[in-house]
Amino acid sequence: MVKKTLLYSVLFLFLTSCGGAFKPKKVDTRKVPIKAEDRARKNINQGKGTSLGDLVGRNRGSTTYEFSTSNPMWRASLEILDFLPLSTVDYSGGLIISDWYSDGNANESIKITIRFLDNEVRSENLKISVHQKVCKINNCNVNLLSQSKISNELKTTIIRKAALLEKNSKKKK
Repeated sequence: MVKKTLLYSVLFLFLTSCGGAFKPKKVDTRKVPIKAEDRARKNINQGKGTSLGDLVGRNRGSTTYEFSTSNPMWRASLEILDFLPLSTVDYSGGLIISDWYSDGNANESIKITIRFLDNEVRSENLKISVHQKVCKINNCNVNLLSQSKISNELKTTIIRKAALLEKNSKKKK
């Protein structure tokens, strides 16, 4: 009983002594911009922060960031691999990894990894790795199928599809 009382009193003192730290700071909205972009710009102008563009030497507003929907190789890859379960899809990292896929044979499955080295539609900007898993009783072996028929056909199909998507997007403009 004494231990509980002592514990509760120490806990109470600890929590009440920090009471002022948890209260939100009052802000005059006439002096502080409402929009986050305006607040960030004001802080940078006052020397309270820096922008990513300043760190890499680019001027603000001159970014070349593209959304994934505007990248034809990305779109083509997702359209072609739509039958596969995907485990990782990272546009900013330029990576698509499928989950293990088996077409009827429970002892064999494949996993496809696609790396985008550049946004330009060219075969050398696309690296495709295919891993094959073969299981026998309680033993599974995973092998990289280098220069396999699957990876070559997949690369060709993605490049063709991406070229068509790029051509159609240029027609719309």
